[in-house]
Amino acid sequence: MYESFARVYDTFMDGVPYDAWAGHLIRILRQHGIRDGLVLDLGCGTGQMTVRLAQAGYDMIGVDQSPDMLEIAQERKKGLDILYLMQDMREFELYGTVRAVISTCDSLNYMTTREDLLQVFRLVNNYLDPGGLFLFDMNSQGYYETLCADNTFAESRDDCSFIWENSYDAGERINEYDLTLFLRRENGMYERFLETHRERAWRVEEVEALLREAGLKPEGAGQAYPEEECCRHQDEGPAYPEAACGLPESGSRQPGNSTDRQPGDRADIQPEEGTGGQSAGDLNRGTDRILFAARECMK
Repeated sequence: MYESFARVYDTFMDGVPYDAWAGHLIRILRQHGIRDGLVLDLGCGTGQMTVRLAQAGYDMIGVDQSPDMLEIAQERKKGLDILYLMQDMREFELYGTVRAVISTCDSLNYMTTREDLLQVFRLVNNYLDPGGLFLFDMNSQGYYETLCADNTFAESRDDCSFIWENSYDAGERINEYDLTLFLRRENGMYERFLETHRERAWRVEEVEALLREAGLKPEGAGQAYPEEECCRHQDEGPAYPEAACGLPESGSRQPGNSTDRQPGDRADIQPEEGTGGQSAGDLNRGTDRILFAARECMK
């Protein structure tokens, strides 16, 4: 998974405002009293979020099963004290507990069975400090049904190009996409690589039920970022589904006041005031990422 794409992943994701995204998560962590200490980035990929949280003062651990992604992550850390572990998130092991766990960029959508997602949640619960916070995002059902569907997307850069072909099974809620990559060699010739990925569209109510079964307490689910920031290319349309979702500029969303919250308080990740609120059904049908929060239930 991501063996070849790892080499160009950051190139094609260069429109994602990671600084704003990381800032949003950091605000939530700090509002709940988590200003430092160990934080796990589950499915860390090339370490974009891991590095930013480390720069904010957190002691970071990154877990990913792709050696190619982790190789890039190691290069990116540039002296920062980050521990990277090559592990499958369904079987990850740590040396102790952490204050918080984050998982971004729809990493958990790769868990396509109930058993796999539940196992990840159980491990998260096992390694969280008492009252620790779990923040993660997932692509919505509407994202797969509307943006992916059976559509094909393509993008070309100077040294690389890709074709992204989607096939969505509405009954199983499984999106399978074939990536065809063309990477330019030094001699000017292009080498072709093929990868196949599978993700599942999870409904909010399913995710929260599995969190409870794993021993975690759901704290809320909401649109991960404001609607006005969703479309990066509103006029011409996105080159591929991931580009359809932007992220909030720093300071555009204030999930609460600046006072620290106590371990029993709910994570404030609800939609913007004035939107009328969104039910689980609204979130499922929408095309935006969904941000979830859950707590360890005080071991």
